[in-house]
Amino acid sequence: MSAQARFGPTDLRTADVAPISRLTPSQLGRLRRIVGAAVRLAEKGGLEAVRLRDVADASEVALGTLYKYFHGKEDILLFALTDEVEKLEEAMAARPPRGDSALARITEFFKQATRGLVRKPHFARAVLRSLACGDSETTAKVASFHLRMTRLIVAALRGEHTNLGANVRVCAGTENERQVAFILQNVWFASLVGWAGGLHSARAVPEHVRTAAALMKTSFEKD
Repeated sequence: MSAQARFGPTDLRTADVAPISRLTPSQLGRLRRIVGAAVRLAEKGGLEAVRLRDVADASEVALGTLYKYFHGKEDILLFALTDEVEKLEEAMAARPPRGDSALARITEFFKQATRGLVRKPHFARAVLRSLACGDSETTAKVASFHLRMTRLIVAALRGEHTNLGANVRVCAGTENERQVAFILQNVWFASLVGWAGGLHSARAVPEHVRTAAALMKTSFEKD
């Protein structure tokens, strides 16, 4: 979903900037307050409303402390996006997308993913801008998002439960499945950008992905 062309479907890599497992309970509490404050500000006024001093004030931490956890507002919002992906993973593990075909399951998956993201529309628009910001300091989070979405898409293609115990740093699926997942993620992102700009409704977003998936399916059948 990133606008950076250097990410391909098979060479995504991610690295932890500040692993949560190494944080003390008090540090984790501060981090969560920072993220929560940023999300609330984004939902009120979009990316422009997420001013770091305001985030620090709302989360009751010093501005210098905030910078110990995050590089900037895009970094914070991408961390919040990770929380949204975790919710989607749990939902897909509990109840995989229904359908008798890969196309039906993929359509259902992107319907759920879209609903989950756009339920907070201003936050969603801020996240989309953060994904496309081209900031090298957020590369790890963008790559991690790609990998986790790929795992979910591959599970939907196969009609399997998402394996929450799988290593998210390892690319899921076959080469062909990863190619399909990569293309569908980019179509989804482009359609979400169109939604954010008022070109079409949120309901149209998964339909655009379905169209792309159907065209790829036709191409594969011809081959």
